[in-house]
Amino acid sequence: MTTQVLFIRHGETDWNRIKRIQGHIDIPLSEHGSLQAEQLGQRLAREGRIDAVYSSDLQRAQQTARPFADALGLELRLSERLRERFYGAFQGHDSDEINDKFPAEYVEWQTRDPGFAPPGDGESQRVFYHRVLHAMEPIVAAHPGGRIAVVAHGGVLDCIYRFGMKLPLHEPRNWPLLNCSVNVVDYADGGATVASWGDVTHLSTDTDDDNLRKRA
Repeated sequence: MTTQVLFIRHGETDWNRIKRIQGHIDIPLSEHGSLQAEQLGQRLAREGRIDAVYSSDLQRAQQTARPFADALGLELRLSERLRERFYGAFQGHDSDEINDKFPAEYVEWQTRDPGFAPPGDGESQRVFYHRVLHAMEPIVAAHPGGRIAVVAHGGVLDCIYRFGMKLPLHEPRNWPLLNCSVNVVDYADGGATVASWGDVTHLSTDTDDDNLRKRA
């Protein structure tokens, strides 16, 4: 039996704009991000059928999920396990600052080694990946044949895409992780298939990708 999950990246924050790593730092949506969340909510309320809404407990995800959960009359179910990757001492810095403060660790980070963990007890990509997959197991199991929404973070969506497409963790990313995008994944028989990805047709304004490249 297939369970369909709408994975949604939270709306934009001020730190997204300036490419500063948030991780577990609890940054709220920007004014622009709140508008994105409103437009997302209007779309999902029009489309209807969603059986449950789950969200990371960080406020940027909650603020994205709340409008459509309320519009659909659904409880917003929060989970710490859906949080972004914990980046340890890298959090609160952009890539230039990380290079300045942690030059050796920065070089290692750029190798894309899935076992690399940022200083300050950060999560490795491998640990983070398995945390995300394990977080989804009971959620999917609770809704056999259902259609649910999960609002989380760029890193979480990246893990889900890799799982669905059977891609290794060290593979460079060439797929979008857009603020307030709708990304549809079908779960069945212990696996997942990406049905559609990066849908932002509901947004009337620009949306940003989850990368550390600064705007010109």
